[in-house]
Amino acid sequence: MHDHRKLGRELGLFDSDPLMGAGLPYWLPDGAIVRHSLEEYIRAAERQAGYQHVYSPVLGKRELYEISGHWAHYRDDMYPAMDLGGEQVVLRPSLCPHHALIYRSRSHSYRELPLRMAELGAMYRSELSGVLGGLTRVRCIQLNDAHIFCTLDQVADEAAGALAMIGSAYRAMGISTERYRLSLPGAGGKYVAAPDMWRHASKILREVLDRSGVRYEAVEGEAAFYGPKIDVQVRDHAGRESTLSTVQVDFYQPEQFGLHYTGADGAKHRPVMVHRSIIGSVERAVAHLIEQHGGAFPAWLAPVQAVLLPISAAEAAAAAALRDRFLEAGVRVRMMDAEAGSLAARVRETRLVPYQLILGPAETANDEVAIRLRDGRRIPAQPAHDALARIRATIENRDTALWPELRPRSRIL
Repeated sequence: MHDHRKLGRELGLFDSDPLMGAGLPYWLPDGAIVRHSLEEYIRAAERQAGYQHVYSPVLGKRELYEISGHWAHYRDDMYPAMDLGGEQVVLRPSLCPHHALIYRSRSHSYRELPLRMAELGAMYRSELSGVLGGLTRVRCIQLNDAHIFCTLDQVADEAAGALAMIGSAYRAMGISTERYRLSLPGAGGKYVAAPDMWRHASKILREVLDRSGVRYEAVEGEAAFYGPKIDVQVRDHAGRESTLSTVQVDFYQPEQFGLHYTGADGAKHRPVMVHRSIIGSVERAVAHLIEQHGGAFPAWLAPVQAVLLPISAAEAAAAAALRDRFLEAGVRVRMMDAEAGSLAARVRETRLVPYQLILGPAETANDEVAIRLRDGRRIPAQPAHDALARIRATIENRDTALWPELRPRSRIL
């Protein structure tokens, strides 16, 4: 694996500046494309799975986090409260209190549940400078977060559905899981004191994991302060393990915020909150993608998906016209003029681009293109419109194989 801190800067994906501060990287244009592609993917997947998207403020009154339990149990990881107009406000460390308030703002019937609420939003963690690094430990996190408000008998299915979405996302991103962890509470005052709640929530998540058939380990001391969770662990270039995705069961915050729904009996009932993040924070997800793929991202994530390489200046006009056709079809394409160097040199320079499209005199005359995949495999010349349709379909289907019927070859980077 590669070190994303070094490779991400070399590839022009992200960088940092002392005037912005430690743990606050900025995204360069190519990195922004990868980020946008991930965001578009997860929003579309959530819409298809029945989620409704919201936006909520990055600030909240201190009282909000006192009610949620964050102020008592998580204060060391939060930024200090700021005095504002006679009140104290805090940069949010989590989105769940905001979503609880959004749920509470309207009355709900059992017929509406499960209600799946999602947001790709910023949250802030007061990380110590010694643990900050690249994109994996930052102070401002863009989290793919969601909260499912459901009845008790819906909890297991909703948690299992979130686990299945995580598996689908990992396949599309071409990344692998190190292990699944059932994170349970440990000793000490870090956790909400409610033994029955913990036993019930832990039992549900254990059953979900058993039903899913994945191998997992139960680890004490890794739960959220309000409930147990399933953590999907990945490993970085140095062998360090971290959590990328998570599914949590929470009986505590619905009680704290007085959430309810009207049941079939006409009475008020308390919903359960299932917290889940499919790709985790965008920052950590991109860091892992850089390390796992060495910058050779799946085509749908690649900053440049195709590059046009005319053999000589005589093919430049045809290459420019084909570039426009690819752009119009939504493919991210660039063109390298013959004056930029020999064909071999230009191939080497664009070695991370999934599709290298070569135009010589024969291809230009027949409106064809020869295709070289970034791992060195070659596709015989074919009509340009067929190549465009094939490449576009691969991107839209988020296929990790560039040309599925060809036997894969090890990447040459």
